Amino acid sequence: MRVDVFFTAREVGPGDVAGRVVAVIDVLRASSCIAAALDHGARAVVPSDNADTVITLAKAFDRQEVRLAGERRMRKIEGFDLGNSPLEFTTEAVEGRTVLMTTTNGTAAFAASPGAKAVYVGAYVNFTPVLAVLRKALRRGADLAIICAGHEGRFSLEDAACAGRFVHHVTRRLTGVAHNDAALAAVQVHRKFGADVWPLFETSSHAQALAEAGFAADLVACATIDGHPVVPVYQDRQITRLAPPGR
Repeated sequence: MRVDVFFTAREVGPGDVAGRVVAVIDVLRASSCIAAALDHGARAVVPSDNADTVITLAKAFDRQEVRLAGERRMRKIEGFDLGNSPLEFTTEAVEGRTVLMTTTNGTAAFAASPGAKAVYVGAYVNFTPVLAVLRKALRRGADLAIICAGHEGRFSLEDAACAGRFVHHVTRRLTGVAHNDAALAAVQVHRKFGADVWPLFETSSHAQALAEAGFAADLVACATIDGHPVVPVYQDRQITRLAPPGR
């Protein structure tokens, strides 16, 4: 059994995810938005790497069936329905609709997971249910890879801390689990800030930039543990909600 962390998608090599169970983390804010959208009844979220692709994909739908969501430099893309704030993904806005999404950091991370056994989307807002899925996979002998979206291609403190929280809890009371150096470092970041996410956000440069840009309320939403307790699963280029066991 092995658990590896990658602090940015650029670090992921061709053999790093093949056959593994993968978790993609973008705490601020794509992962949190995806969880919010699915929790509020969105049919699916389709991540794309640029706005032009989103616009092209939208042409295959009736306009009322989709919502265009996108952000560049923290702001909503002009002409899109939604930006990258989890507070925008309300039931009224997304229920029964497919969300076509592009963001600066988060959506690009999915391109780093070809050949994975399964790909899930994690954050603080859906930590416990995603943890349960990852822990079940590890106990069954699967290797895990946790990919942090980072911020503009660089290390992101909040993603690393969230990854460390997953590593810490997913390996709890398990022996013989190997880690890469990034996984060990991520656990130390998590331990430094502990269970309270707010001091982490007060330290994170990305969180500070969001607050200065007027998105302080987003930070509160993204710091809420299990605020949107769903398990988003990425398959066939779209993200849907994993059905609870027994359904």
